[in-house]
Amino acid sequence: MNEKYFTLPKEKQMKIMNAAMEVFGRNEYKRASTDLIAVKAGVSKGLLFYYFKNKKELYLYTYDYLLQMMTQLVADDSYLNISDFFDIMSYFSKLKLEVLEQVPSIMEFATRAFYSDKEAVSKDLQNINNQMVDTLFQTYFGHADYSKFKPGFDPFKVYQMLIWMADGYLHEHQMNGREWTLDEITAEFDIWTSMMKKMAYKEEYLDECN
Repeated sequence: MNEKYFTLPKEKQMKIMNAAMEVFGRNEYKRASTDLIAVKAGVSKGLLFYYFKNKKELYLYTYDYLLQMMTQLVADDSYLNISDFFDIMSYFSKLKLEVLEQVPSIMEFATRAFYSDKEAVSKDLQNINNQMVDTLFQTYFGHADYSKFKPGFDPFKVYQMLIWMADGYLHEHQMNGREWTLDEITAEFDIWTSMMKKMAYKEEYLDECN
């Protein structure tokens, strides 16, 4: 990647990223048009490839940009005051969903990239996603109170399961062309976390589920 990209005004960088997320989110990787990305970003195709040497590099940078943006938006100061594992989970999940609801292209791109399979970028995305799960867990739950868990319950595994359930739910809606609302998925997520808490927490903490 050409470092001169970062000398562009932030507004111009955002236009390129928003255009890339929109086009990559609505098309399979091989069908996503870099000509269309350039048009939507208001730059020439030659200039686009001056900053990114090829389509794959643009795609992977756009995905990395999305992950960093979501992490920064979600990990605000408020969540540091929450110590309960499931309350932290609900807190950052709701913030994430609020962002996705406001900008549909982010949701489309995030879902397509997360479930990418047999594409030129799939292996790279899988490596990024595997690393991301570990990194986000350490970022969000480093201050959580794990003493509430029953012996034998791995908080990381619980975290993974809830993430898979939420992502699978959104993926199913997108693949079936069904719209979702923040209230709808928040209600579903609250049900999942309540069920998981009843299984994972010690008896003395179960009154917190009610």
